[in-house]
Amino acid sequence: MEMTQRLIAGLVAGMFATSLLASPGAHGPNGEHLDGQATATVGGLARLPDGSVNVPKLAQRRMGVRTLMVKEGEFARTVQLNGRASIDPNAGGRVQAPFAGQIAPGPDGLPVAGQRVVKGQVLARLRPTGAAIERGNQAAELAELRANRALLAKRVERLKSLEGVVPAKEIEAAQAELAATIGRERAVAGSISGVETIVAPASGIIASASVLNGQMVESRDVLFEIVDPQRMVIEALSADTGIARKISAATLVNVPDVELTLLGGARTLRDGAVPINFRARSANLDLAVGQPVTVLAKLDTKVKGIALPAAALARNPANETVVWIKSGAQRFIALPVEATPLDSRTVIVTKGLSPDNRVVVIGTSLINQIR
Repeated sequence: MEMTQRLIAGLVAGMFATSLLASPGAHGPNGEHLDGQATATVGGLARLPDGSVNVPKLAQRRMGVRTLMVKEGEFARTVQLNGRASIDPNAGGRVQAPFAGQIAPGPDGLPVAGQRVVKGQVLARLRPTGAAIERGNQAAELAELRANRALLAKRVERLKSLEGVVPAKEIEAAQAELAATIGRERAVAGSISGVETIVAPASGIIASASVLNGQMVESRDVLFEIVDPQRMVIEALSADTGIARKISAATLVNVPDVELTLLGGARTLRDGAVPINFRARSANLDLAVGQPVTVLAKLDTKVKGIALPAAALARNPANETVVWIKSGAQRFIALPVEATPLDSRTVIVTKGLSPDNRVVVIGTSLINQIR
């Protein structure tokens, strides 16, 4: 009887210990089996002395833990490029003052940043200004032009009254001189008291507005910047001067649903790097002019590795990148790995993980926090 009880107790203990051993698919990057490494037997959430963690089945369900049997494959090599969002020159525009003057509102007032405008809409009016001496000279010139216009008009009338006696070419010359004088008079009068209408060069959103009613501006001052909310240009920088020829596709990190089209790479270095331009399109492009972004570019070269969701990666106390693999029913082991992004949601593990392991793809951060 006593021997039977010992046998039953031994079988139960063996079955419980087996749940902590590695399954045949749980092995390290060099093919070594990870079973037999557990040195403690626990029944609840706990980190074991060897660094693995014990997570009971009920806790796994509460945490929503999901695993994936991984396979190796070939994927496009990727690189991350630092970039910045800017205005698409074919979809937006920059409005500058054509001359020095004073700002006045248009019929709908002065637009502000964030306001939508359409091409040809009056944004503001600009009254020309100048120095006192310059304005005095213009006024004197205007008075002289008006006097000359009056004299030339009387001369034309006299010549017309003598038509048939006076050669026709003299009448035509007088008329041409009168027309030129009238044109000069209008130009000078407009420079003194005329108002220039400032209109929108494109439809879109006012990205920046630097004007107030009555503000004095100089020639070429930037008054407004207009951006199309669905089209922008991303300018990325790379030290590889030939990388533009290798890019097959590109996405923005942490900015989903944005379509990037490669426009090309420049042939002039800027701070030791080559600018590479992409056109960004999206139904709702939540980017601001000048906003720093990260471009994830796929190259036409291949790399071998294991594709995983980006959420499968975690950091251990040594700040190493790790994935958690399932070893047995309740035991999870952390493996340090090297990974590169494939797109905004997927990474490629190139070192540290071998195929046919069950990797935690959902609930990784929760398992990583168990102490």
